Amino acid sequence: MAMDFLESALLLKSLYDQALDPVAQRWQLTRMELDLLLFLHNNPERATAAEAVRLRQWTKSHVSAAAHSLRTRGLLSAQHPQGNRKTLLLTPLPAARLVLQEGREAQRSFFQAMRRGFTPEEERALEAISEKITRNIRDAIKK
Repeated sequence: MAMDFLESALLLKSLYDQALDPVAQRWQLTRMELDLLLFLHNNPERATAAEAVRLRQWTKSHVSAAAHSLRTRGLLSAQHPQGNRKTLLLTPLPAARLVLQEGREAQRSFFQAMRRGFTPEEERALEAISEKITRNIRDAIKK
């Protein structure tokens, strides 16, 4: 079972890359830049560089470089909340709308392919199991 799970995780990553890489290439973005835009769009309540690093296990330097590049290209704004110089709020700008549309469509296609043939009950079970696995792995990493 463990090897099947590891193989599935690797195949999931490959399928996700297959879905998202063409979008990044079309818009001349790095995958990190596209992934950061999508993370911020999909998680507006967690729109900080620190949350992106914590939740996605990205390095601070990669998030910083991607945010800087996206700001330079006019696709992202980055502002410190009033009185807080440590937190950086990141917000996709209207210029990123088409990139985000294509990226979200690629994500939808990925999830459709992954869940093909699942019943609604199986989808709910998969979600519950995935949440539990994620929680267990996060707990194990903290130790």
